[in-house]
Amino acid sequence: MKTFFRITGFIKPYWKQLALSIAATIMFSIFSGASMYLSIPLFEALFNEHSKPEYVATTPPKYKAVPNEIIAVKHEIEKWLHDKIFSGTNQEALLGICIILALFYLFKNVFDYIQSYLMAYVEQRMMMDIRNKLYAHLHNLSLGYFTNERVGNLISRITNDVNIVNSGISATFVTLIKEPLLILIFFLLAFTLSWKLTLLSLIVFPLFLIVISTIGLRLHKQSGIMQEKMADITSVLQETISNVKVVKAFAMEEFENKKFQRETFKYFKTILKMTRIRNISSPTTELLSIFAATIIIWYGGSQVLITGEMKAAEFLGFLIIIFQLMPPVKELSSVSNRLHEFTAAAKRVFEILDTRPAIRNAKNPIIISKFKKDIVFENVNFAYDARQATDVVEVLNKINLNIKKGEVIAIVGPSGSGKTTLIDLIPRFYDPTGGRILIDGISLTEIDVLSLRKLIGIVTQETILFNDTVRNNIAYGLPNTTDADLKKATSAANATQFINEMPNKFETIIGDRGAKLSGGQRQRLSIARAILKNPPIMIFDEATSALDSESENLVQEAIERLMHRRTSFVIAHRLSTVRNADRIIVLNKSNIVQIGKHIELLKDKKGVYRKLHDMQFQL
Repeated sequence: MKTFFRITGFIKPYWKQLALSIAATIMFSIFSGASMYLSIPLFEALFNEHSKPEYVATTPPKYKAVPNEIIAVKHEIEKWLHDKIFSGTNQEALLGICIILALFYLFKNVFDYIQSYLMAYVEQRMMMDIRNKLYAHLHNLSLGYFTNERVGNLISRITNDVNIVNSGISATFVTLIKEPLLILIFFLLAFTLSWKLTLLSLIVFPLFLIVISTIGLRLHKQSGIMQEKMADITSVLQETISNVKVVKAFAMEEFENKKFQRETFKYFKTILKMTRIRNISSPTTELLSIFAATIIIWYGGSQVLITGEMKAAEFLGFLIIIFQLMPPVKELSSVSNRLHEFTAAAKRVFEILDTRPAIRNAKNPIIISKFKKDIVFENVNFAYDARQATDVVEVLNKINLNIKKGEVIAIVGPSGSGKTTLIDLIPRFYDPTGGRILIDGISLTEIDVLSLRKLIGIVTQETILFNDTVRNNIAYGLPNTTDADLKKATSAANATQFINEMPNKFETIIGDRGAKLSGGQRQRLSIARAILKNPPIMIFDEATSALDSESENLVQEAIERLMHRRTSFVIAHRLSTVRNADRIIVLNKSNIVQIGKHIELLKDKKGVYRKLHDMQFQL
């Protein structure tokens, strides 16, 4: 129930539409019952059973179990029909009944349309709000969360699970209101006609409940499994499409096909089992209905033919009404199943929403707009998943640094020494597990994250571009960029020539992740984006390592322009790119082992930097 009430919180903004939808549902149910009841005077007109000269209200013995208030209302309706409809000829009575019946069906369908439209509005707005909140929440989560979660699983929760949640809301605010109301109205009508037949028809209801509860428990279990299998399919699909070049390069199409087929077959078996469980409730309910109907027809026929307790028109009307009870009962039999599915899906949605971001602002964060003096690392330690790990291997250990404004700091070291992790701590992609980092004397944890990241530009080895125009990729996050600023940034990034050679220049779509561009072109667009942002702090993480010599030279020129008069951090395996750095930080096994300029570090023949240099230049 807690999960259900949490979901209903998304409906509160649309309570007016929901209230009108419920009101329309009530009117629909009333007109549905009235339409069914009018079948009795219709049969009376056809069978000529209304031909008494004057209506006399009687209370025959068959009503002794029915409350007097209900009997009084029924008599008033019968009197009105006798005076207004049956006062003329049989043909006039038939015409009157047909007109009223047509009007009632018209009103019934009008209210049904209003209810359906308003409920669809509420459902779709709720789904939109849930998806928007999930998407926004994902952006608030730290990078560590995404390293532990499959992308396909997250996509599945935002798409498939939210659809199932919507189905549960529909079951609650439509089915659980409309169907019980219809059952109540039809039951009261049937009860006034024959309380004995009505009670006899209720024998089947306990059987319904037993079947429904058994099926619902099994369906709840299978629903969770089904969503997990769909998440597996989405994950495989996302990974394969993202890495299609690698798949083709290694001729692994058949392997990936078989892997995908295994996942789809698992989903097929799960959905088939779930469908079998869900669908068995309908024929079971129908069989029970037919069994009950046979007994009712036999007993009711005896009351008409033998005892005379009911008129033929009343018995036929009773049968129509009692059989109208079956569709809402059958619909209710599926509600339990849908609610079990809804609960399983809602839990998966709230697993994301309940995940607290590891990186959060302080209660009263400090907003900074300028970088004035220095960046200081004080005894900084870091380990991934430190809270969950039993044997924690620290990526960084006792890091102490003081970087002055305007310095160019190069960070080198063997793979796995912690270079990228060290840099990722500056924009607070992660927080240190020990020690602290300060900018201008203020701890990063006290600074507003958004204002901090506005001071930092990042160019990585894996260039991240969007399937959009060249203009929108360069001006990402800067919607008011002018053409002059755009051209200035691309010129500084050595990107003007290849952009002008494109068919639509700045309006050219570059494909998913910039697939239509070369590696050097993608990197230069990334640099142009950083130049346009104009941050005082720049981070270059292996920005030239994957490029050919010509592209590297063009990109290196652009990087040097970008670093001018900025505080820059450069991670590089190619030591030739860091020779001119103000200081070179050498990391090895999580520790800083050397600090100095290029020439100074080469003098230490046993140092890590000299070894790295000799391996690269084969000295």
